Order: sequence, then structure tokens, then C-alpha cells
Amino acid sequence: MEAMTLSAYGDNAEFQLTQLPKPAATAGHVVVRIAATSVNTVDTMIRQMGKDLPLSPDLPAILGMDFAGTIESVGEGVTHFAPGEEVYGCAGGLADLQGALADYMLADSRLIAHKPKTLSMREAAALPLVGITAFEGLQRAGVAAGQKVLVHGGTGGVGHVAVQLAKHFDADVYATVSAANQMQVIQNYGATAINYKTEKVADYVTTHTDDKGFDVVFDSVGGANMTNSFEAAALNGQIVSTVSMLELDLTPAHFKGLSLHVVFMLIPMLHNYKREDHGAILTKLAEIADAGALKPLLDETSFTLEEAGKAHNRLSSGQAMGKVVVNI
Repeated sequence: MEAMTLSAYGDNAEFQLTQLPKPAATAGHVVVRIAATSVNTVDTMIRQMGKDLPLSPDLPAILGMDFAGTIESVGEGVTHFAPGEEVYGCAGGLADLQGALADYMLADSRLIAHKPKTLSMREAAALPLVGITAFEGLQRAGVAAGQKVLVHGGTGGVGHVAVQLAKHFDADVYATVSAANQMQVIQNYGATAINYKTEKVADYVTTHTDDKGFDVVFDSVGGANMTNSFEAAALNGQIVSTVSMLELDLTPAHFKGLSLHVVFMLIPMLHNYKREDHGAILTKLAEIADAGALKPLLDETSFTLEEAGKAHNRLSSGQAMGKVVVNI
């Protein structure tokens, strides 16, 4: 099979087209013929930082966590998938798990699910990592009908899914953006867009919550923006963070009685811990998508397997809106 491999890590690390043996199905696993894979921020971090990240694979490495494709073969003990079925998941590209920038991939059957019937392969490949992250975060925050939910980074990879899922859970949803075309995307989801460049936190809290604050703040921006999340939250509110690698004064959170939920969805892959939970969430996401309540936002670009480096650069440029997808 063909694969794009890295033989070095660093800012200028280049992918190389390589011929490798096709994987064979092992117990509890399936071999998937990859149709598409999407690029996530963590993929670009691995490429640039290498072993400075404890989750990076040994070299030579095949990256790519998300995928959609067709079952080629199944290993011993796999009963809920069969050759020829279309599946999607997030099951490799880190530690000792081969990634999806290849014709074929060996995947733990607990980490995948049947592909949403109403989504294309490209759309399905864009969904697993961000979908699981958004779903887990909203569930842990106990999002409920009628609550006011604020999503920071509403058109980002995780953010645009969190907006749609919160709407599906019958919440009153708001999302921060920075441009007119992003505002339109949020409005099309049936949510209220907030331009964080022109509106201060205190002002939009007053406008949209009568100074009470938001019941749930889903922060997909993270870092220093966490202080904005604390300011925007209601008393005893819930904060979900997907980027919390920082030192921060929690005093504002203390005096509001806030609960902080840190979502790191790679834990099941890294630690072989409750992997079946990811398969279950992906099954639910497929049901929500097929009910018409969830559709991944794809960047306008399209890349081939040999253009994997360009796809990484597109995401890193900050110019992409929605998920960057590679066709295999």
C-alpha cells in the first residue's frame, strides 16, 4: 500500500510517499480501506513537536487520526462489522497506532462505528475527533433543554459541532466568531453569533443573559481565553475546556462556584481505556447526523494523499474555515 510517512519531526518536516505492506486483521481489529482523512490541530502539533509531545509515534510515522472508509477484513472476535461496510472513526496516528494517511489502516473495532448514511466519506472523515470531543464536553457539563450555552470558537473544528449538538439538545445557543462569513454559518445553525472583536464579554453577557451569565460555556479556544469563559459564566455554571495547558488564577471561578471539565478525547487511544465509549458516541453522532441535526463544516480546499503536507499547512495557516480533508 501507499502511505505518507514522516522520517523526521520539526517545523519543516516533510511527508514522503512510501510503499509499505498492507496490514492484516488481528483479533478485535478491522482493516479499513481509507477513503478520506481529516487534519486536526493535534496532527500538526505532532508533526512539528515530535517527541516533545508524549503521544507522538516513533519514526518513521504515519499520522492521521480521523478517517472514513470501507471494511476490508475483520479479525477474530469482531462480530458487529463485516467486509464491505462503510465506517468512520478516530483510531490511530499516535503512540503505536498507525494513522490514516495510507491506503489501509488497522483499527480497533471498539473505536469505530458505521458511517452516517447521509454524509459523504469526506464529511464523515471530518467528524470523529471533533464530534467525540464536543459530545463528551456537553454531556459532562450536563447540558439540558432551555439552558443558555456559549461556544467560544463557533466555526472551529470542535466549536461548530458543539453548536449543532447543543441546538440538538434544545439549548439556547450562542457562539463567538470574528468575521461576517462566520456569523452567517452560526446563524444557519439556528444559533446567535457574537463578534468577540467588537463586543466585550460584559456587554454580550448583559445583552443575551440579563447579566446572569451562561449556564454552560464551551471553550474550544482555550489558553488565555479561559478568563473570558469565567467572566461569561453564570453562578455555579459549567465550563468545558479542550485547550487547558496553562497556568491560571482560579479565583474568579472560585467566587462564582464554577465547575471545570477538561476534555482530552485521546485518552482511550493512548491508554486503552474505555475505548468502547468512543464507538458508542460515534454511533450516536451518526444517528444525529442522519436525523439532519449535524453536518460537518468542510474547508473549501481539497487535497490528495500526496498533498498531505499542504493540508497540514492549510490548517496551520489559520485561513481554513471548517475541517481540512485529504482524499485517499
